[in-house]
Amino acid sequence: MKFATTLFCALSLAAAALHAQVPMTPEDLIARNLGPRDTTNNPFPAHKIIGNIYFVGPQALGSFLISTPAGLILINSDFEVTVPVIRASVEKLGFKMTDIKILLGSHAHGDHMEGDAMIKELTGAQVIAMAEDVPALQAMKPGGKAHPIDKIIHDGEQVTLGGTTLTAHLTPGHTKGCTTWTLKAEEGGKTYDVVIVGSAGVNPGVQLVNNKDYPNIAEDFRKTFDVLRSLPCDVPLGSHPGMYNMAAKYAKLQAGGPNPYIDPEGYRVELDINDAVYWRVLAAQKKAAGK
Repeated sequence: MKFATTLFCALSLAAAALHAQVPMTPEDLIARNLGPRDTTNNPFPAHKIIGNIYFVGPQALGSFLISTPAGLILINSDFEVTVPVIRASVEKLGFKMTDIKILLGSHAHGDHMEGDAMIKELTGAQVIAMAEDVPALQAMKPGGKAHPIDKIIHDGEQVTLGGTTLTAHLTPGHTKGCTTWTLKAEEGGKTYDVVIVGSAGVNPGVQLVNNKDYPNIAEDFRKTFDVLRSLPCDVPLGSHPGMYNMAAKYAKLQAGGPNPYIDPEGYRVELDINDAVYWRVLAAQKKAAGK
């Protein structure tokens, strides 16, 4: 009996600890994704994720470098103050910033695309943006600089460089033009489906009910979950490393063994977490609105 009681207590504590780690509210998601605000831009070791895909961002912001024989593709410039961190990471990997030919983004928030103008100045890269996010990007003018947009794309269009093709999936809600990028990566003689999620998270204070500026926001989030669940995914990545548990996976990567970034189950779990938060917020807001 004593053993059973001890075991029950241990399991209960483990379950409680696990529950505490799972984001349950928008505030939980933000805390997990960004961490302490004064550490968001702290450097994180630049490293190869899989195939020709590399991580070059700071510890709380997802910036990815894709190498091709025709040059480099960068996804997410992050804040302007992050650009030197990205540059240092690119160079530590043995690449040149001036070889960045294309700049893509996850969505029109400053922590992911504020640095576009600076990257453009440093590299001359072609800046490509989803049509629905263009107004928000045009309003993003750090230091008064106009936001560069060289090409506007739409849902399902592709971007190709040096034999690597990325497909843009409109996954709105977080922003109207939030974009999830998919591509193939090869490693060990196998081909893997990579999904770089723009975001499926409801931020604190976002109004899903009676939103005058974005009337169909709740419906757009539902479409996004449908799209994301339909995508084949072996390697989940995202606009914040916390979305795919990068720190733990990087530690495993250093220890050797199978590539921990190959994690289809982790993709499903992350979608379930964001979906559950969405429904909680929607239900609470509908109740408050008397619906």
